[in-house]
Amino acid sequence: MFVYEKRLQYPVKIKNTNPKLASLIISQYGGPDGELGASLRYLSQRYSMPYPELKGLLTDIGTEELGHMEMVAAIVHQLTRNLSDEDVRNNSAFAPYFVDHTTGVYPTAAAAESGLEPFTYTAGPVAAPAVRAAKPKALIPVFPGTNCEYDTARAIIDAGGDAEILVVRNLNAEQVAASAQRVAEAIRAAQMIVIPGGFSGGDEPDGSGKFITAFFRSPAVREAVTELMDRRGGLMLGICNGFQALIKLGLVPFGRIVDADESCPTLTFNTIGRHQSSIVRTRVCSNLSPWLAETEPGGVYSVPISHGEGRFIAPEAVIRSLAERGQVATQYVDLDGAPSMDTAFNPNGSLYAIEGITSPDGRVFGKMGHSERYSDNVYKNVDGNKDNGMFKNAVDYFKI
Repeated sequence: MFVYEKRLQYPVKIKNTNPKLASLIISQYGGPDGELGASLRYLSQRYSMPYPELKGLLTDIGTEELGHMEMVAAIVHQLTRNLSDEDVRNNSAFAPYFVDHTTGVYPTAAAAESGLEPFTYTAGPVAAPAVRAAKPKALIPVFPGTNCEYDTARAIIDAGGDAEILVVRNLNAEQVAASAQRVAEAIRAAQMIVIPGGFSGGDEPDGSGKFITAFFRSPAVREAVTELMDRRGGLMLGICNGFQALIKLGLVPFGRIVDADESCPTLTFNTIGRHQSSIVRTRVCSNLSPWLAETEPGGVYSVPISHGEGRFIAPEAVIRSLAERGQVATQYVDLDGAPSMDTAFNPNGSLYAIEGITSPDGRVFGKMGHSERYSDNVYKNVDGNKDNGMFKNAVDYFKI
């Protein structure tokens, strides 16, 4: 049998505090993939196990998972010890976890924040693209794990545009290189690039969008994207997994492919430590983007979400700057239309309840909600307006 000793073979010895890192590690407490959830799963399986020997094994493993939870607790404690109240408040990633017993170890976020600020920005008329089209085309690249390409294509076509689905082949290096050339050529024949949702690379830890990001950084594709955005006035959209790729590429919020650093916004694990799938309410904060040109700031729309890594985080100063420039496009809101940190309305714990952001000129738009999944006669029992018109707005932007 497993004998639990309060001793680690390799003791945790962390010298420097890092509340941002602590906010990520805390997620390993709960949820079905957290240490507590794993322990309960193994211990519960004992009751249906017919073999006594295996019951003992499940007891050992379940108890060991509790030991892992203590290791997580030790890491979190050492990353946050001796933080002052001001240190916590100034760190936007860790602040939602701060509770009245200071920096003690705890598995869930503090009570939902009330009175969260709603961002509002009303833009002027959207500038016309350099190249117009009677029937603008959207290129929809399909990567391993993509699963929303057909819904995305239908949404574009229903809005009056054309859509090309192009599968990226990756069985070997030659196929990847050939796919990069095909995508680059397709971009030159399109007015929009839409990176659909899915689980690229199996959604491995901190891996959402990694392959997509590497692919877009290849010289041929990068050059084609730059030409589309800088010379032809094209549009880009990333939904869910696509948003994860856009933000790791720097296309949001910078409008170009850049190397990210610690000051850049990112998307990380949901605060509850597991995948979320539901319909949420989102409020339009800004109509800066051509994708949202015909919406009114303050409008609320119901949209499905499905992700495990959708929590938007960024330094406080960066969020303020994005909001002032109209780059915070949408926020998660409650039934009263107010931004919320309550998991019932903000499914991933995004800071300032941010659901979507744009590039400085609004032409690149990244969001977590699956707006492409709306069509007539689906989820009719859900209240609210489900169509924000973003695909029609994009098509109309190019039309002659």
